[in-house]
Amino acid sequence: MPQPTGTHTETPPAQIEPVAADRTRLVDSHCHLDRLDLEPFDGALAEALADARQRGVEHLLCVNINLEGFEQVYGIARAHAGVSASVGVHPSETEGAEPQVDQLTRLAARPGVVAIGETGLDYHYNRGDLEWQRDRFRTHIRVARESGKPLIIHSRDAREDTLRILREEHAEQVGGVMHCFTEDWDMAQRAMDLGFFISLSGIVTFKRAHQVQEVAARVPLDRLLVETDAPYLTPVPYRGKPNRPGYVRYVAQQVAALRGLDLESLAEATTANFYYLFPGAASPPPTSPPEPLAT
Repeated sequence: MPQPTGTHTETPPAQIEPVAADRTRLVDSHCHLDRLDLEPFDGALAEALADARQRGVEHLLCVNINLEGFEQVYGIARAHAGVSASVGVHPSETEGAEPQVDQLTRLAARPGVVAIGETGLDYHYNRGDLEWQRDRFRTHIRVARESGKPLIIHSRDAREDTLRILREEHAEQVGGVMHCFTEDWDMAQRAMDLGFFISLSGIVTFKRAHQVQEVAARVPLDRLLVETDAPYLTPVPYRGKPNRPGYVRYVAQQVAALRGLDLESLAEATTANFYYLFPGAASPPPTSPPEPLAT
């Protein structure tokens, strides 16, 4: 979640295939369905999801960023087939309830909640004494270990502290994903050594994103995921407009081109990786009423 989307368009770096029914099976491994711009879909989330299905997206992980928004995120996952949820508080969230281990563990136990996060460290938007942010990160890792569910990690301008805390809290016991990866190959290797997958967003389609493109070409295929982070980080050819889950197809096409693969092969691999990392996502959607959110 969010980095600037830009206000301009670029020439696509890879050939964009027409949208059509085909055998492509994609997963958007990180999006914020509660924050989408639904104006192009007459205000209907179901239409945005139908657009994604038309583009080959069979599953979406709707990522939570604060406790106040959890019930909406969870409600979306309950209401729509092929949607899972996470629970967590983003490192840049400075208002609202501070997560506690017992509370997060209880929410993580709900059917359809498959991951802990979005959590991590962000030293780009936050300044001063950030020990509170590091403490919050540790809380999430402890919940992940308690619940046995993988982590969704946000790290910006905080490489060494992110890796140090992951090691100190034994995050390798549960693993997870380095979401919207923007670091270099060294960081990717160190994260993978801790059992983490690397997820690439629309940034990989940007003309000057050479560092991310190098990582996209080098990460072992069995450790790779794709995402939109919608409504943020819209890929070329729609950069500058609100992102949507269906655009994960363009992310996958660019990654495939960088690796010399066809789209179907890249999609098959990243989709298999997603279900391996988040086995709960393959379960049927929950049917029981949600529990009240404890304060």
